[in-house]
Amino acid sequence: MVQIPSFPEANHPLIQSLNHYSDLDMLTLFQRYPEQGKYFTGLFCRYAPIVYSLIGNSARSPVQADYIFALTWRHIFHEMRGLNLRDENTNADTLQNWLINTTAMCINGTEMPPVESINYDINEATPPLWCYLEQALELIPPLARLILVMADNYHWSPTRISAYLQAEGENLSTEDVEYWIQQGRQFVINELPQDICELYFPESLESREDLLDAV
Repeated sequence: MVQIPSFPEANHPLIQSLNHYSDLDMLTLFQRYPEQGKYFTGLFCRYAPIVYSLIGNSARSPVQADYIFALTWRHIFHEMRGLNLRDENTNADTLQNWLINTTAMCINGTEMPPVESINYDINEATPPLWCYLEQALELIPPLARLILVMADNYHWSPTRISAYLQAEGENLSTEDVEYWIQQGRQFVINELPQDICELYFPESLESREDLLDAV
């Protein structure tokens, strides 16, 4: 039997307040208000058990299941932006059927990576947070994004990052790198939807470290 992870955000008042909306209402609100993250997160909480059950029965290990689960929701996140269930080419008359079909497609189309190559940790960043962190990363300056990924994702020290960048022609000292790490984290926080920050970072955001640790 597949052990479905728990998702604490499902119990947050922001998400609980959406329970009376239909799937179609939630999809419409998600598309109409892209600056808000609660509608996608609400749909995720509503359908995570079904999607995870389908994936968990196909994966060889829980680590692989978590990773494919996150990749599937990332695909869903992007596809739902333009989803029209009334379009006959969608091949689904309800959002639930579309999610099931999309999950099956992702299972069949994704090569299962070796466990040792997977960096994703579902306990550090559930799929909605992962999606919005990636979206925020795409919006920040390239140099800040590169430095932040090396620091928070690959755990490189400022000294190592400085040496690498200098070899690439960027004359940045260790102190410069430390500055850009802090700036990069603040850039990402600034680009995240406010409700996503409320859901996942209720503590002091300015002092949060290892922002991309699970991405």
